[in-house]
Amino acid sequence: MEIFLETGRLVLRAFTGADADRVTELDSDPEVMRYLSGGKPTPREVVVREVLPKLCAGGYWAAQLRATGEFLGWFEFRPCPAGTELGYRLRRAAWGQGYATEGARALIDKGFAELGVERVVAYTMAVNTASRRVMEKAGLDFVRTFHQYWPEAIDGSEHGEVEYALDRRDWQRRQVEAVRLEA
Repeated sequence: MEIFLETGRLVLRAFTGADADRVTELDSDPEVMRYLSGGKPTPREVVVREVLPKLCAGGYWAAQLRATGEFLGWFEFRPCPAGTELGYRLRRAAWGQGYATEGARALIDKGFAELGVERVVAYTMAVNTASRRVMEKAGLDFVRTFHQYWPEAIDGSEHGEVEYALDRRDWQRRQVEAVRLEA
């Protein structure tokens, strides 16, 4: 198992073909998929043929509990035109426990401290307040609201998408401030 990152409670590891059932279960929950597909599940054959190969290709990390190995979902941390994109999708049972924020913060710190990342960006629907809260707790700042065309509009898409970001310079400044506050 290729481990990319460990936190106090999480292990982020590379995906494998053995994760098909876990990803199918994740993408079958209407609440998990609410802001992605309007709640429509992703069929297993699509997970096997399209989703899992994308997750296995790199930049996506299976998230599991460090203590038990229980699959929680995944995190994305990969290059995109605007910098390095941060994303996450967690099982509903993992919501509200700080896992998304913990994983996001750890990826941001690793990106800036070890991987040479210059800018982290994240996107979600404007109405997805829970995801926006995670972005803010992880240290990203609101950049803009924008609208894009979706062939199948879902509830809330009329309010647009939002972009959050954090640049290396601002991350470094916050690190210095945190050390100063601890002293």
